[in-house]
Amino acid sequence: MAIDFELSEGSKIAQAHYHAIAVEQMRPISRKYDDLEHQLPVEWVDWWWKEGRKGPQDERTKKKNDGFVTVLLQAEELCYGDAGLYLRMPTPALGGSAVSAAGTKEQRKRFMAHFREEGGHPIWGAMAITEPQAGSDAAAIETTADFDADTDEWILNGTKIFCTAGEGASTVDGGFVVVWATIDKSAGRGGIKSFVVPANTPGMQLIGTEDKHGIRASDTATLRFDDCRVPKENLLGSAEVKKKDPKKTGDKGFKGAMATYDASRPIVAAMATGIGRAALEFLKEELERQGIEIRYDAPPRELTSIERDVIEMEAELQAARLLTWRAAWMMNEGKPNNLEASMAKAKCGLAVTKITQKAVQLLGPIGYSKKLLVEKWMRDAKINDIYEGTQQINQLIVARRVLDYSSSMLR
Repeated sequence: MAIDFELSEGSKIAQAHYHAIAVEQMRPISRKYDDLEHQLPVEWVDWWWKEGRKGPQDERTKKKNDGFVTVLLQAEELCYGDAGLYLRMPTPALGGSAVSAAGTKEQRKRFMAHFREEGGHPIWGAMAITEPQAGSDAAAIETTADFDADTDEWILNGTKIFCTAGEGASTVDGGFVVVWATIDKSAGRGGIKSFVVPANTPGMQLIGTEDKHGIRASDTATLRFDDCRVPKENLLGSAEVKKKDPKKTGDKGFKGAMATYDASRPIVAAMATGIGRAALEFLKEELERQGIEIRYDAPPRELTSIERDVIEMEAELQAARLLTWRAAWMMNEGKPNNLEASMAKAKCGLAVTKITQKAVQLLGPIGYSKKLLVEKWMRDAKINDIYEGTQQINQLIVARRVLDYSSSMLR
């Protein structure tokens, strides 16, 4: 089946809907919550919970859309507004992705139902993977989960850092944190499992939140688990531990948990695209205001330095977006997209970091000042080159897939 990047009517309507939210709801408070990093953006959170999460009300968006591509359109448009506020939306987020991917029908209903209920109060979901000694190497996590047969509970112990939405997910009733822990260290990756820990579970403690360079409106938490007990029904997937076969590379249990990234990395890539587009469009508007025209049809030898820069920025952004849509299209088709997800994430993170830096450079001192949002977009862009797998990790994944090398053969 050929790839068609012409958006359906439903997707175009959804795109316009979320663009309006970005411009009307997010941009006006973008600077405010960049400055007030640890303050909950109440007006945004309440509005999203009451109105935003309903999505477009046009029936055409439900009858025909582009599946996962439409999810990426939402991410791009809302991050065109403000990436930090996007991450602060009361949603299941990555925690919900893990439950949807690995949970049973009963678990999906039990943990996700609160997010679909009318009324109530805003709640969050989160995923806790990274630890002080385990960042890019998720297989090195040391948080443990021990089973208490007398109470039919799992007991979690360990510390998690850089947990997006971890403050809201761990402290507001109705939310939850999906925690990665090992139930058998001797099994290596095969012993790593995911557990759903509801908000305010005894033993789960919010230690603090990070002071960040960018995406400052989002909360990024450190969580500690001290004899934190959850029912055995909160384990996502099977408790069976498959010992690693030295004749095989990897194991299905760990690969199943890592599959969450095949969906989340294209979303992060789309977020980056939104930030880059915001900076590029503002730059072009400012150049036009100053009477500087970009001559797309002029021979390369006749282009000015600024024209060449802007055209290159546009090409980079479009290439990044198309890679992202390809990864989403493959997911729609039920095709493995691990390679394409990492390609999109690596390309978008690098491209948008360069685009936003160049936008600041071309605008000069005013671009570097807080009078404009361009310097903020430059700060917000950098994280997309780091979280959900660093640039280097995603390049390694791409190289291994292209060359058909195992992780032991290419590090």
